[in-house]
Amino acid sequence: MIRRPIGLLVMAYGGPQSLDDLPGYLADIRRGRPTPRAILDEIAHNYRAIGGSSPLLAMTRRQVTALAGRLGAHRFECYVGMRHWAPWIEDTVASMVDAGVTHAVSLVLAPHYSGMSVGAYQQRIAEGLQMAHGDITFVHVASYHDAPGYLEALARRVRDGIAVWPEAERDQVHVVFSAHSLPARIVAAGDGYDAQCRDTARRVAARVGLPDGRWSWSYQSAGRSPEPWLGPALEDHLAALAAGGVGQVLSVPVGFVADHVEVLYDIDIKARQHARSLGVRLERVPMLNDDPLFIEALSETVEAHAGPWLRGSVDAA
Repeated sequence: MIRRPIGLLVMAYGGPQSLDDLPGYLADIRRGRPTPRAILDEIAHNYRAIGGSSPLLAMTRRQVTALAGRLGAHRFECYVGMRHWAPWIEDTVASMVDAGVTHAVSLVLAPHYSGMSVGAYQQRIAEGLQMAHGDITFVHVASYHDAPGYLEALARRVRDGIAVWPEAERDQVHVVFSAHSLPARIVAAGDGYDAQCRDTARRVAARVGLPDGRWSWSYQSAGRSPEPWLGPALEDHLAALAAGGVGQVLSVPVGFVADHVEVLYDIDIKARQHARSLGVRLERVPMLNDDPLFIEALSETVEAHAGPWLRGSVDAA
């Protein structure tokens, strides 16, 4: 019996490939609303500080290549879609329709579910199917915030990160876990994002053996809308830690799985400068990127969601 490979649509946020792309990229994020010059200049400065472009697409493709190699081309056909820049999710869905994909798994490279984040990617898939007049049966990975391989990959980074300090100082290192902030109203609406983020932090801390006083939680990279955002903000949290006598901090951005501006600028440059002004040494763990342990965790998650299809068959037309 001929079996058609299952589609796998792997999605990430997207980012400008050059500074010339920035106005269009921000217009997509802002749904066509004009971007104030001050915001455009600020964000251009941030990207210029990390080399003038986003490394996210290139790293996402590396992650997908690694994932495809683990899953096997005879079982899965992998695709890449970006939410706010090329290749757009809607265009990739159209390509899947044209290729004859009938069954697919969707996976967002964001471990924690929120209707405002992962849910928005799923909506883009629905819009893509509608635009392409397609009929693909999708099963969506909602989250993998507690996947053992993901947690262990983070735990190894925490252990290695603490080891950067001289042995006599390691017991003084305070670990700050973080994720991208979202509007605070999601908590009142019953969204599980905050709970999942903090659960990941607790699980990683437990694997490393950090006592409660040696780690804490913060949010970072909040948007520029006037409404309240989830906190504490990383910069404010660093100030509070410094006021309490903490002088050594290890940053662990568990909500991000690849190098991009929210890490390379918001933590490595902005937060580090702020920490230095407070007399705090701030170091960051390397991102997961295409770490084999993380890729294994993703592949196991995909296989679990595609289980019924893998145990049966998806017949070719």
